[in-house]
Amino acid sequence: MRKKQEQVRQRIIEAAYDSFWRSGFARTNVDGIAARAKLTKRTVYSYFRSKDDLLAAVLRHHAELATTRLQHIQDRMPTDRDGLIDSFFGQLAGWARSTPRWSGSGLTRLVVELADLPGHPARPIAQGAKATTEAWLTERLREAKVAGSPARARDVMLLMEGAMMLVLIHGDISYMEAAASAAKRLVRKRG
Repeated sequence: MRKKQEQVRQRIIEAAYDSFWRSGFARTNVDGIAARAKLTKRTVYSYFRSKDDLLAAVLRHHAELATTRLQHIQDRMPTDRDGLIDSFFGQLAGWARSTPRWSGSGLTRLVVELADLPGHPARPIAQGAKATTEAWLTERLREAKVAGSPARARDVMLLMEGAMMLVLIHGDISYMEAAASAAKRLVRKRG
């Protein structure tokens, strides 16, 4: 019985994940999530008290997926600093090119929607996910012997998020290339 309950819970989370990423938080409703999961709305509410709690579960699920994605990126990444940066932004550009109707980072879009809700339960989860990515970048840069790796990782994070938003707004992948070029100049900086 417990295994079936976990399978239903996972089905709800996956349906919500798809719905939130496609439509955002505000435009997603529990009726739509239930329909996508092929369940009743009542069943969804028996597993999650609210849409907010469901979003928190989705973001925890996203954090697990993100860890796997970072490992995949790392497995394909050279260890020299320029190669590392080119590979990182190149893989992001490849994601944008290969995904029909690419819409950038769903996590970032969702958190922007919640910007005026500082106590929302999803915010600390999203902050943790972004902090994990920044720590991962710090370690990659440290391994590449980049001086001031924590500061440079923050710089690269800013360039990554900005590039994703600009690619989304303009539909122009060259923003990834510009971000990679700027990041390479930054990682050559001292301290």
